[in-house]
Amino acid sequence: MSEECDVLLRNGDIAHVRPLAPGDLALLHELVDRTSQRSAYLRFFTGGRSSAHAYMDLLTQAGYQGHALIAIMHGRLTGVGEYIPTADRGVADMAILLDDRVQGQGLGTILLEHLADHAARHGIRELVGEVLAENSAMLRVLRDIGLEVDFHFDNTTVDVRIKLDRTPELLASIEAREHEAERASLARILAPASVAVIGASRDPARIGHKVLRNLLDGGFRGDLYPVNPKAAEVAGVRAYPAVPGPVDLAVIAVPAPAVLGVAGDCAAAGVNGLVVLSAGFAENDGRDAERELLAICRSAGIRLIGPNCLGIVNTSARLNASFLPLAPTTGRIALMSQSGAVGATLMARLAVSSFVSVGNKADVSGNDLLEFWEDDDATDVIALYLESFGNPRKFARIAARVGRRKPVLLVKSGRSGSGDRAVRSHTAAAATPDIAVDALVRAAGVIRVDSIRDLIDTARLMAAQPLPEGRRVAIVGNSGGPEAMAADACERNGLIVPELPASPALAARVPSAAALANPIDLTADATAEQIGLAIEGALGEPGIDAVLVIYTPPFGSGVDATRKAIAEATRAASKTVVACVMGYDGMIDDRVPSYAFPEQAVQALARAGAYAQWRRAPEDPPAVTPWADDRGAREIVRAELAVRPDGGWLDPVTTDRLLRCFGVATVESITVDGSETAAEASALLGLPVVLKATGPVHKSDVGGVRTGLNTPAEVQQAYRDMAAQVGPTMTGAVVQHMVPDGVEIILGGVNYPTFGPLVMVGMGGVTADLLADRSFRVPPLTPATAAEMIADLRCSPLLYGYRNRPRANTTALTDQIVRVGRLLDALPEVAELDLNPVIVTPRAAIAVDARIRLAPADPPPSPFARRLR
Repeated sequence: MSEECDVLLRNGDIAHVRPLAPGDLALLHELVDRTSQRSAYLRFFTGGRSSAHAYMDLLTQAGYQGHALIAIMHGRLTGVGEYIPTADRGVADMAILLDDRVQGQGLGTILLEHLADHAARHGIRELVGEVLAENSAMLRVLRDIGLEVDFHFDNTTVDVRIKLDRTPELLASIEAREHEAERASLARILAPASVAVIGASRDPARIGHKVLRNLLDGGFRGDLYPVNPKAAEVAGVRAYPAVPGPVDLAVIAVPAPAVLGVAGDCAAAGVNGLVVLSAGFAENDGRDAERELLAICRSAGIRLIGPNCLGIVNTSARLNASFLPLAPTTGRIALMSQSGAVGATLMARLAVSSFVSVGNKADVSGNDLLEFWEDDDATDVIALYLESFGNPRKFARIAARVGRRKPVLLVKSGRSGSGDRAVRSHTAAAATPDIAVDALVRAAGVIRVDSIRDLIDTARLMAAQPLPEGRRVAIVGNSGGPEAMAADACERNGLIVPELPASPALAARVPSAAALANPIDLTADATAEQIGLAIEGALGEPGIDAVLVIYTPPFGSGVDATRKAIAEATRAASKTVVACVMGYDGMIDDRVPSYAFPEQAVQALARAGAYAQWRRAPEDPPAVTPWADDRGAREIVRAELAVRPDGGWLDPVTTDRLLRCFGVATVESITVDGSETAAEASALLGLPVVLKATGPVHKSDVGGVRTGLNTPAEVQQAYRDMAAQVGPTMTGAVVQHMVPDGVEIILGGVNYPTFGPLVMVGMGGVTADLLADRSFRVPPLTPATAAEMIADLRCSPLLYGYRNRPRANTTALTDQIVRVGRLLDALPEVAELDLNPVIVTPRAAIAVDARIRLAPADPPPSPFARRLR
């Protein structure tokens, strides 16, 4: 993992953090020259700048024993932090020096975070330092960092000891600082006080003119600067030959070859944010130009939206900096789209608080926008259309936090498989990248939908109605067929349509042929007033959580009267209400979502109910796993990849060693290379035994498994027969103690370079692929999550005494699942892992066959060191 990265400061500015290099000496001395005498005194205690200059020479010498990081802002070195290991093993001295002009912006905290993360990953347990008691700014940084810090005051100095334990409290502290910085950086773009439109043509057909026109027609209240060097005014507004000075937002609508020059001009003028509408970048063989555009923005502290996008909208700020053909409708849904066409479609059908078309997503992404919208008072629902994840693990962490307050809806395109592998495990064959997306977003409480239609249906409901308290639905309508279809859809989607008690008061006021038990079928003769009465009655039932109203026109009082009756009957409702006016989509009274078909309404209601249930559930604390030998496991992986840099399948002995580092229970085994050693091994283990070939992926398919061998002679003959049948792919064999009969479960996982680890549990043995009975989750896993995975399986009754079978030890299986998750989370080099089968008996859960494939992998970005992706 590279330490070089860009990081947001508290005020939204950007710092570039990287390790110190020998060529930085001149920059270090320039930093000291800009440092005040007081700042030099607070850092070095005596000697002022002279001591500081002398120390900077030491930092870049070949014999320097520490690790130093520098921060660059706007082309200048503005901070340096370091730690130097001491004679006390696991302890290092720490110090930080900042440019006076950036103090108070959070840069010292950023350098300390990154130093602490690097030190922890390299075996340092504590950072120590001596701080002058009058250095209140540094002491405040240390108090607020989120780590356990001991302060020992001694007259004028404070001895500081920082324990580098990576706790949930530390992560929460870092995430809170990142959230504040993200909000500050995006507020200048999404709620700007001034906007420049660069490329503001006088031709109404040109994009730049359309953006300016939309800003004017939308009533933007801030300062507006059309930039057109060939015009004195555009659309009645004074034009400028270039950006006149610092502005919050510049919208660039010029041909792609001119964008880099314009971006450089914006950087020089002090622009805070860019929206680049121009196409012709990474989507069209322009990756180098896009990288250069991002570099210009990052070095100037500018956030970038796009390129190749439609623009942005914020209805509460009356900002329409887009070239959308229709004026946006004000609502409570925040919308992000990676596709311009999808974004335009959604904007035409949804009432929004804000809209961001991210285009190529060179900088600002869904993760950034989630941070902004989390605290946006104008937003109740967040809807995302994504074609790719920039940092999926970070997305999951942010979305899980945001989802506790506001629903996050997602359409993720690209559900195709990952392509064939020459050799793959059962788990890797099943755990496609799309399965990984499903598991990732499920763990985060994100509502993933399959289509734009589903996104619109669900967003409208969640923006307008309270969340259902449960899954019990009353169906009220004037036609039995659609109501029966709705009841069937409820059952398919996990909703309940309970029978309602008789209501003589309602029966006296509706058609005599009406059925009132639920569904409440008032028949085609029902008037709008009678439908309203039935709705009020259903809402008053204590055993009902939501009401679905179905009206089939043109019967009864007609569409307009019935819609009005639905609005009146639900005006004071505290329960969830949805409607289906057959053939019509839209909103009733801007409060009740109405769908053209019953299934649409039911599916949207089911998603709302599932989300509400997730939000009510207590958050699982992270699993505590003191039993894992991470260091020993990493040494095994490092040694294997040193011999085989491209990775490959581990031999049985090494596989067993690696699993045992995490306490994964495996059957006692001995690796053998011939019939005689197989017979000897069986005598050592104790009979009966199992003989398994090593080499073939699917051993049972090629005759590579023999069970119930009761004598050494049987073992010897079985080896000879197996070698003859399997042929040269057999590289040896394993002799195992015979495990008693039990339920066969497959437990495995994969590590995707993009998504990270994914754990799978399913029906095991030879039927693993045939039955495809599987459950997936993203580690780290808690025992409660592991138990959920087991409960997801159709075969789970077999574990709980199905048809008088002995009850299996599901606690032991749960423990195995948690341990496998811990292994995969700790070792990104474990590309594939299969335990098939894990035999679960009343006493234990034992893996009797294990395969692990290693592959070189970069460590994932640390959540304990902030960075822009």
